[in-house]
Amino acid sequence: MPEAPCRIEVLRPGAFSTLQDLGRRGFQHLGVSVSGAMDQAAHRLANAAVGNPPDMPTLEITLLGPVLRFSSRAVIACCGADLSPSVDGKPLPRDRAANVPAGATLRFGERRTGVRAYLAVRGGFVVPRVLGSVSTHVRSGLGGLGGRPLAAGDLLELAAPQGPAPRPRARAQRARQALLEALADPGPIRILLGSEWPQFTPASQSCWLEQAWRIGAQSDRMGYRLQGPALQRRVRADMLSETVTFGTVQVPPDGCPIVLMADRQSTGGYPRIAQVASVDLPRLAQCAPGSSLRFTLIDVDCAQRLLLERARLYADLFPEPSPRAT
Repeated sequence: MPEAPCRIEVLRPGAFSTLQDLGRRGFQHLGVSVSGAMDQAAHRLANAAVGNPPDMPTLEITLLGPVLRFSSRAVIACCGADLSPSVDGKPLPRDRAANVPAGATLRFGERRTGVRAYLAVRGGFVVPRVLGSVSTHVRSGLGGLGGRPLAAGDLLELAAPQGPAPRPRARAQRARQALLEALADPGPIRILLGSEWPQFTPASQSCWLEQAWRIGAQSDRMGYRLQGPALQRRVRADMLSETVTFGTVQVPPDGCPIVLMADRQSTGGYPRIAQVASVDLPRLAQCAPGSSLRFTLIDVDCAQRLLLERARLYADLFPEPSPRAT
Protein backbone atom coordinates (compact mmCIF):
# COMPACT_ATOMS: atom_id res chain seq x y z
CA MET A 1 0.00 0.00 0.00
CA PRO A 2 1.40 3.44 -0.87
CA GLU A 3 1.97 5.72 2.08
CA ALA A 4 -0.70 8.42 2.58
CA PRO A 5 0.30 11.94 1.52
CA CYS A 6 1.92 14.07 4.19
CA ARG A 7 -0.12 17.19 4.69
CA ILE A 8 -0.95 20.01 7.01
CA GLU A 9 -4.63 21.00 7.02
CA VAL A 10 -5.35 24.66 7.70
CA LEU A 11 -8.23 24.74 10.18
CA ARG A 12 -7.91 28.49 10.75
CA PRO A 13 -5.55 30.67 8.69
CA GLY A 14 -4.50 33.27 11.23
CA ALA A 15 -4.14 36.98 10.44
CA PHE A 16 -1.63 36.73 7.59
CA SER A 17 0.31 33.50 7.04
CA THR A 18 2.37 33.06 3.87
CA LEU A 19 5.04 30.73 2.54
CA GLN A 20 8.40 32.48 2.18
CA ASP A 21 12.00 31.63 1.39
CA LEU A 22 15.08 33.82 0.83
CA GLY A 23 13.43 35.74 -1.98
CA ARG A 24 12.89 35.99 -5.72
CA ARG A 25 16.21 37.40 -6.86
CA GLY A 26 17.39 38.37 -10.32
CA PHE A 27 14.17 39.93 -11.64
CA GLN A 28 14.12 43.44 -10.20
CA HIS A 29 15.04 44.88 -13.62
CA LEU A 30 11.66 43.54 -14.76
CA GLY A 31 9.86 45.19 -11.85
CA VAL A 32 9.45 41.94 -9.86
CA SER A 33 9.73 42.31 -6.10
CA VAL A 34 12.32 40.22 -4.26
CA SER A 35 9.87 39.45 -1.44
CA GLY A 36 11.03 36.60 0.87
CA ALA A 37 11.03 36.28 4.64
CA MET A 38 10.84 39.60 6.49
CA ASP A 39 13.05 38.22 9.28
CA GLN A 40 15.59 36.14 7.40
CA ALA A 41 17.52 35.36 10.58
CA ALA A 42 14.50 33.65 12.19
CA HIS A 43 13.75 31.90 8.88
CA ARG A 44 17.30 30.49 8.80
CA LEU A 45 17.24 29.52 12.47
CA ALA A 46 14.02 27.56 11.98
CA ASN A 47 15.38 25.69 8.97
CA ALA A 48 18.67 24.96 10.75
CA ALA A 49 16.83 23.57 13.77
CA VAL A 50 15.09 20.88 11.69
CA GLY A 51 18.07 20.12 9.44
CA ASN A 52 16.82 21.89 6.31
CA PRO A 53 19.00 24.04 4.02
CA PRO A 54 18.55 27.80 4.50
CA ASP A 55 16.61 28.37 1.27
CA MET A 56 13.87 25.86 2.16
CA PRO A 57 10.48 27.62 2.49
CA THR A 58 9.03 28.35 5.91
CA LEU A 59 5.58 29.54 6.93
CA GLU A 60 5.74 33.20 7.99
CA ILE A 61 3.08 33.76 10.66
CA THR A 62 2.07 37.33 11.47
CA LEU A 63 0.64 38.45 14.84
CA LEU A 64 -2.29 36.02 15.08
CA GLY A 65 -1.25 32.48 14.26
CA PRO A 66 -3.15 29.76 12.39
CA VAL A 67 -4.52 26.44 13.62
CA LEU A 68 -2.85 23.58 11.73
CA ARG A 69 -3.52 19.81 11.85
CA PHE A 70 -0.78 17.36 10.81
CA SER A 71 -1.87 14.25 8.91
CA SER A 72 1.44 12.52 9.63
CA ARG A 73 4.29 12.76 12.09
CA ALA A 74 6.70 15.60 11.52
CA VAL A 75 9.68 17.41 12.99
CA ILE A 76 9.04 21.13 13.27
CA ALA A 77 10.64 24.27 14.69
CA CYS A 78 9.20 27.70 15.36
CA CYS A 79 11.52 30.73 15.58
CA GLY A 80 11.16 34.49 15.64
CA ALA A 81 8.20 36.06 17.44
CA ASP A 82 6.82 34.33 20.52
CA LEU A 83 3.19 33.72 19.60
CA SER A 84 2.68 31.05 22.30
CA PRO A 85 2.73 27.97 20.03
CA SER A 86 1.35 24.72 21.42
CA VAL A 87 0.79 21.18 20.14
CA ASP A 88 -2.35 19.50 21.45
CA GLY A 89 -2.38 21.95 24.34
CA LYS A 90 1.26 21.48 25.34
CA PRO A 91 3.67 24.42 24.87
CA LEU A 92 5.96 24.00 21.88
CA PRO A 93 9.62 24.73 22.71
CA ARG A 94 10.78 27.70 20.67
CA ASP A 95 13.96 27.94 18.61
CA ARG A 96 14.59 24.19 18.52
CA ALA A 97 13.24 21.06 16.85
CA ALA A 98 10.25 19.20 18.26
CA ASN A 99 8.42 16.02 17.22
CA VAL A 100 4.76 16.27 16.24
CA PRO A 101 2.70 13.04 16.10
CA ALA A 102 0.23 12.24 13.31
CA GLY A 103 -3.13 13.87 13.95
CA ALA A 104 -1.69 16.57 16.22
CA THR A 105 -2.91 20.17 16.11
CA LEU A 106 -0.59 23.16 16.27
CA ARG A 107 -2.09 26.36 17.65
CA PHE A 108 -0.83 29.84 18.45
CA GLY A 109 -2.06 32.02 21.27
CA GLU A 110 -0.99 35.20 23.03
CA ARG A 111 1.64 37.37 21.37
CA ARG A 112 4.44 37.82 23.88
CA THR A 113 7.24 39.26 21.76
CA GLY A 114 7.79 40.18 18.13
CA VAL A 115 5.46 40.16 15.15
CA ARG A 116 6.48 37.30 12.86
CA ALA A 117 7.10 33.64 13.69
CA TYR A 118 8.62 31.16 11.23
CA LEU A 119 7.50 27.52 11.09
CA ALA A 120 9.89 25.05 9.45
CA VAL A 121 9.10 21.37 8.81
CA ARG A 122 11.87 18.83 8.33
CA GLY A 123 12.00 17.95 4.63
CA GLY A 124 10.10 21.08 3.73
CA PHE A 125 6.85 22.16 2.13
CA VAL A 126 6.21 20.86 -1.39
CA VAL A 127 5.39 24.03 -3.32
CA PRO A 128 6.18 24.94 -6.95
CA ARG A 129 8.75 27.67 -7.52
CA VAL A 130 7.79 30.73 -9.53
CA LEU A 131 10.75 32.60 -11.04
CA GLY A 132 13.05 30.54 -8.87
CA SER A 133 11.30 31.14 -5.55
CA VAL A 134 8.41 29.91 -3.42
CA SER A 135 7.98 33.32 -1.76
CA THR A 136 4.44 34.70 -1.70
CA HIS A 137 4.00 38.21 -3.10
CA VAL A 138 0.33 39.00 -2.59
CA ARG A 139 0.19 42.23 -4.61
CA SER A 140 1.28 40.45 -7.79
CA GLY A 141 -0.22 37.04 -6.95
CA LEU A 142 3.13 35.25 -7.23
CA GLY A 143 4.36 32.21 -5.33
CA GLY A 144 3.08 30.31 -2.34
CA LEU A 145 -0.47 29.03 -2.62
CA GLY A 146 -1.74 30.94 -5.64
CA GLY A 147 -0.01 34.10 -4.52
CA ARG A 148 -2.18 34.54 -1.43
CA PRO A 149 -2.12 34.01 2.34
CA LEU A 150 -3.38 30.78 3.86
CA ALA A 151 -7.14 30.20 3.91
CA ALA A 152 -9.23 27.76 5.92
CA GLY A 153 -9.33 24.37 4.20
CA ASP A 154 -5.94 24.71 2.49
CA LEU A 155 -3.75 21.62 2.43
CA LEU A 156 0.00 22.16 2.67
CA GLU A 157 1.88 19.27 1.09
CA LEU A 158 4.98 18.08 2.96
CA ALA A 159 7.91 15.97 1.88
CA ALA A 160 7.79 12.36 3.04
CA PRO A 161 8.50 11.96 6.78
CA GLN A 162 12.20 11.83 7.54
CA GLY A 163 14.17 10.84 10.60
CA PRO A 164 14.78 13.16 13.53
CA ALA A 165 16.60 16.43 13.01
CA PRO A 166 20.38 15.99 13.23
CA ARG A 167 21.95 16.93 16.50
CA PRO A 168 23.49 20.40 16.05
CA ARG A 169 27.26 20.66 16.12
CA ALA A 170 28.90 22.68 18.87
CA ARG A 171 29.76 25.40 16.34
CA ALA A 172 26.12 25.58 15.20
CA GLN A 173 24.92 25.83 18.80
CA ARG A 174 27.30 28.73 19.45
CA ALA A 175 26.14 30.46 16.27
CA ARG A 176 22.49 29.97 17.23
CA GLN A 177 23.07 31.48 20.67
CA ALA A 178 25.01 34.43 19.25
CA LEU A 179 22.24 35.12 16.73
CA LEU A 180 19.50 34.98 19.35
CA GLU A 181 21.44 37.41 21.53
CA ALA A 182 22.01 39.80 18.62
CA LEU A 183 18.35 39.69 17.61
CA ALA A 184 17.25 40.45 21.19
CA ASP A 185 19.32 43.67 21.29
CA PRO A 186 16.94 46.47 22.37
CA GLY A 187 19.24 49.24 21.11
CA PRO A 188 18.61 51.68 18.25
CA ILE A 189 18.36 50.47 14.65
CA ARG A 190 21.65 51.12 12.85
CA ILE A 191 21.54 53.15 9.64
CA LEU A 192 23.80 54.61 6.95
CA LEU A 193 23.29 57.97 5.29
CA GLY A 194 21.18 57.82 2.14
CA SER A 195 22.14 59.19 -1.27
CA GLU A 196 19.88 62.24 -0.89
CA TRP A 197 20.86 63.01 2.73
CA PRO A 198 22.42 66.37 1.72
CA GLN A 199 19.07 67.50 0.26
CA PHE A 200 17.46 67.67 3.73
CA THR A 201 17.63 70.71 5.98
CA PRO A 202 20.01 70.61 8.98
CA ALA A 203 16.99 70.66 11.29
CA SER A 204 15.47 67.63 9.54
CA GLN A 205 18.80 65.78 9.57
CA SER A 206 19.06 66.32 13.33
CA CYS A 207 15.42 65.34 13.82
CA TRP A 208 15.88 62.08 11.91
CA LEU A 209 18.81 61.02 14.10
CA GLU A 210 17.51 62.31 17.46
CA GLN A 211 13.75 61.80 17.27
CA ALA A 212 11.87 58.70 18.41
CA TRP A 213 9.67 57.49 15.55
CA ARG A 214 6.45 55.49 15.80
CA ILE A 215 5.56 52.75 13.31
CA GLY A 216 2.19 53.69 11.82
CA ALA A 217 -0.83 51.44 11.50
CA GLN A 218 -0.53 51.52 7.69
CA SER A 219 2.62 49.40 7.74
CA ASP A 220 3.03 46.02 6.09
CA ARG A 221 5.47 43.79 4.22
CA MET A 222 5.96 46.49 1.58
CA GLY A 223 6.94 49.30 3.92
CA TYR A 224 6.82 50.75 7.43
CA ARG A 225 5.34 54.26 7.60
CA LEU A 226 6.95 56.25 10.40
CA GLN A 227 5.10 58.89 12.39
CA GLY A 228 6.89 61.94 13.75
CA PRO A 229 7.85 65.47 12.68
CA ALA A 230 7.65 66.05 8.93
CA LEU A 231 11.11 66.09 7.34
CA GLN A 232 11.89 68.99 5.02
CA ARG A 233 14.18 69.23 1.99
CA ARG A 234 16.26 72.30 1.24
CA VAL A 235 14.77 72.52 -2.25
CA ARG A 236 11.65 70.71 -3.42
CA ALA A 237 12.35 69.23 -6.82
CA ASP A 238 11.33 66.14 -8.73
CA MET A 239 13.89 63.37 -9.08
CA LEU A 240 14.25 60.41 -11.39
CA SER A 241 13.36 56.98 -10.01
CA GLU A 242 16.41 55.39 -8.44
CA THR A 243 17.39 52.01 -7.02
CA VAL A 244 15.89 51.01 -3.68
CA THR A 245 16.44 47.93 -1.55
CA PHE A 246 15.34 46.28 1.69
CA GLY A 247 15.72 48.96 4.38
CA THR A 248 15.87 52.02 2.11
CA VAL A 249 14.23 54.99 3.86
CA GLN A 250 12.32 57.22 1.44
CA VAL A 251 10.69 60.54 2.29
CA PRO A 252 7.59 61.36 0.19
CA PRO A 253 6.27 64.94 -0.20
CA ASP A 254 4.35 64.82 3.10
CA GLY A 255 7.69 64.48 4.95
CA CYS A 256 6.77 61.20 6.71
CA PRO A 257 9.53 58.58 6.18
CA ILE A 258 8.80 55.12 4.78
CA VAL A 259 11.19 52.21 5.41
CA LEU A 260 10.93 49.81 2.48
CA MET A 261 10.61 46.16 3.52
CA ALA A 262 10.62 42.72 1.87
CA ASP A 263 7.77 43.33 -0.63
CA ARG A 264 9.22 46.67 -1.74
CA GLN A 265 9.08 47.91 -5.31
CA SER A 266 12.27 47.75 -7.40
CA THR A 267 12.73 51.53 -7.89
CA GLY A 268 11.55 54.66 -6.15
CA GLY A 269 11.22 58.35 -6.97
CA TYR A 270 11.36 59.80 -3.46
CA PRO A 271 14.61 61.04 -1.85
CA ARG A 272 16.47 58.45 0.23
CA ILE A 273 17.46 59.91 3.58
CA ALA A 274 18.93 56.70 5.02
CA GLN A 275 19.52 52.97 4.62
CA VAL A 276 18.95 50.49 7.45
CA ALA A 277 22.02 48.31 8.00
CA SER A 278 21.34 44.77 6.75
CA VAL A 279 22.12 43.15 10.11
CA ASP A 280 19.30 45.10 11.76
CA LEU A 281 16.59 44.27 9.22
CA PRO A 282 15.50 41.16 11.19
CA ARG A 283 15.13 43.28 14.34
CA LEU A 284 13.11 45.86 12.42
CA ALA A 285 10.88 43.14 10.94
CA GLN A 286 9.84 42.13 14.47
CA CYS A 287 8.70 45.65 15.43
CA ALA A 288 4.92 45.99 15.61
CA PRO A 289 2.78 48.92 14.43
CA GLY A 290 2.54 51.40 17.29
CA SER A 291 6.01 50.64 18.63
CA SER A 292 8.72 53.28 18.91
CA LEU A 293 12.04 53.30 17.04
CA ARG A 294 15.27 55.19 17.33
CA PHE A 295 18.10 55.20 14.81
CA THR A 296 21.85 55.50 15.20
CA LEU A 297 24.36 56.29 12.47
CA ILE A 298 27.20 53.97 11.43
CA ASP A 299 29.57 54.15 8.48
CA VAL A 300 29.98 51.78 5.54
CA ASP A 301 33.04 50.05 7.01
CA CYS A 302 31.17 49.23 10.19
CA ALA A 303 28.11 48.00 8.26
CA GLN A 304 30.27 45.71 6.12
CA ARG A 305 32.09 44.32 9.15
CA LEU A 306 28.78 43.58 10.87
CA LEU A 307 27.44 41.92 7.73
CA LEU A 308 30.49 39.67 7.43
CA GLU A 309 30.15 38.68 11.09
CA ARG A 310 26.49 37.81 10.50
CA ALA A 311 27.37 35.82 7.37
CA ARG A 312 29.86 33.74 9.40
CA LEU A 313 27.17 32.96 11.97
CA TYR A 314 24.77 31.92 9.20
CA ALA A 315 27.43 29.69 7.66
CA ASP A 316 28.07 28.02 11.02
CA LEU A 317 24.38 27.09 11.31
CA PHE A 318 24.50 24.84 8.25
CA PRO A 319 26.78 22.13 6.85
CA GLU A 320 27.35 24.25 3.72
CA PRO A 321 27.97 28.01 3.77
CA SER A 322 24.99 30.18 2.88
CA PRO A 323 25.67 32.77 0.16
CA ARG A 324 23.06 35.33 1.25
CA ALA A 325 23.24 37.33 4.45
CA THR A 326 20.59 39.90 5.39
